[in-house]
Amino acid sequence: MGSISIREHIRWGSDPSSEPTSTLVLTSPGRRFVDVRVLRRVSSPSTSSRQAPTGSQHPSHENFGILPGDQLDWAFAGTSSSGTVTRPDGNQGSHSVFLHWVDNRSREPENVRDEGDMFPQRNGVTLETGRMVNPATGVETDYEELWRDEEPESTSVGGVACVVFQIQDDSSGKRGQFVRLGRYAQGVLRSGDTFTAERWTWDQGQFKWRRLAKVGDGEAPSLGHLLVEHDSPYKVGEQVETPSGIWTTIEVSG
Repeated sequence: MGSISIREHIRWGSDPSSEPTSTLVLTSPGRRFVDVRVLRRVSSPSTSSRQAPTGSQHPSHENFGILPGDQLDWAFAGTSSSGTVTRPDGNQGSHSVFLHWVDNRSREPENVRDEGDMFPQRNGVTLETGRMVNPATGVETDYEELWRDEEPESTSVGGVACVVFQIQDDSSGKRGQFVRLGRYAQGVLRSGDTFTAERWTWDQGQFKWRRLAKVGDGEAPSLGHLLVEHDSPYKVGEQVETPSGIWTTIEVSG
């Protein structure tokens, strides 16, 4: 079925918990994911393209528009896997490992270490704990993240619940992954030194996809061309030609 995960907070060490980003993770039934974390703070109030989000703090209401790359906290895509873990107190959870295939912070994403222990909480959220480098200090630090999952909802368009696209041309340094799951879609694309991340949501009232954020190269072709509906059903292995390149459909679920 896939999962839609919204982060509620992050805490480093003994620091107070906070949520400086709008973080949304889309994971397909085949465990392919796109994780996009857009900074909520305003870098330059005088620049209209860096306006703060409007509406509630739910990702579907945060309209960031087009933002420069320094407003992207972290964006990456790849695959994930999970196994059972038990705390000393007997509380059971899962240990998740996230293998990065494209990452805005690294030109060698396969070397990024990203894993954590997930423990369900009584109020329906999930507490993730682990240890990784704090980007603010450059020091490996204990962390916790609180996640809330939403059930994917159908758009009633195209008869598909989830579709995943991928693009790869290592000779030109191009890699990208795009996940459409329910009423959300996110994609990341690296092309050499250029990195772009986008987030979209389905607008039921307008009956169309609406872009919530484009972070990185504002002049880069939109990834939204992957959301254009076509008459025939999506098929694994099918290629989709867009201004950003030729993408391959690698997963489809109804």
